[in-house]
Amino acid sequence: MPVSDYPAKLLRMLQNLCNKAKPVVGVLTPGIYNSAYYEHSYLALQMGVELVNGVDLIVEDKKVFMQTTQGLQQIDVLYRRIDDVFLDPLAFRADSMLGVPGLFEAYKAGNIALANAPGTGVADDKAVYAYVPKIIKYYLDEDPILNNVPTYLCREEKDRKYVLEHIHELVVKETNAAGGYGMLIGPKASKEEHDKFRELIKNNPTNYIAQPTLSLSTVPTLTENGLGARHVDLRPYILYGSEIEVIPGALTRVALREGSLVVNSSQGGGSKDTWVLYN
Repeated sequence: MPVSDYPAKLLRMLQNLCNKAKPVVGVLTPGIYNSAYYEHSYLALQMGVELVNGVDLIVEDKKVFMQTTQGLQQIDVLYRRIDDVFLDPLAFRADSMLGVPGLFEAYKAGNIALANAPGTGVADDKAVYAYVPKIIKYYLDEDPILNNVPTYLCREEKDRKYVLEHIHELVVKETNAAGGYGMLIGPKASKEEHDKFRELIKNNPTNYIAQPTLSLSTVPTLTENGLGARHVDLRPYILYGSEIEVIPGALTRVALREGSLVVNSSQGGGSKDTWVLYN
């Protein structure tokens, strides 16, 4: 199966979230100033669905409509690419300019399907990572095929002591942060940054985890000075509908700054085409 089948499979999964025979699907993006906007527009284009901002949508009678040149058109499914707290200023952050007033009420009424559903981000809390082997064992009675990266929970006294003593060797992360924010890469950081994070951990240990610094692979990358080696991170796509399917393709994030291990687009990283070749 070619990698290009991914958008079609994602679209079918989104359509299955709605009971309508031909649901109207949209990708909800924060807009052109978001660092991952290219990915949002690419997915919408490949799926043949609408790419919408919060200002494009309006809620009436607990239903979500897209404003078009031909009037209002109801949206049945939204693949959202904005955080929970910005989704609806009436339900979450009142100062959000990205979301849609009333969207959460429409969702609770069952008039629109949201992927991912609000609240699913709890599974992305970095502290959960440390418990994954136990979760697999408990629910499946199996041992993981691939070992976890060792993860130190700063809420645990033994782990916290180790992290504070070896912070210059570790990557420290906020448990609920994303996009490369709230992170310290120990080997690349200064003594002042080490001391700062030690205090942050001591003051709020529950908010931090730490892991060994991994040696990411590098690939040739076109830079302003010609080709150069840049670190990359391969992120597979897994579709979960009636069945779980690992798509033979992926998103490859690349750190565009020389020597950087941070590949997040919000921190100056970029994306690379990913090819899966079959013999």
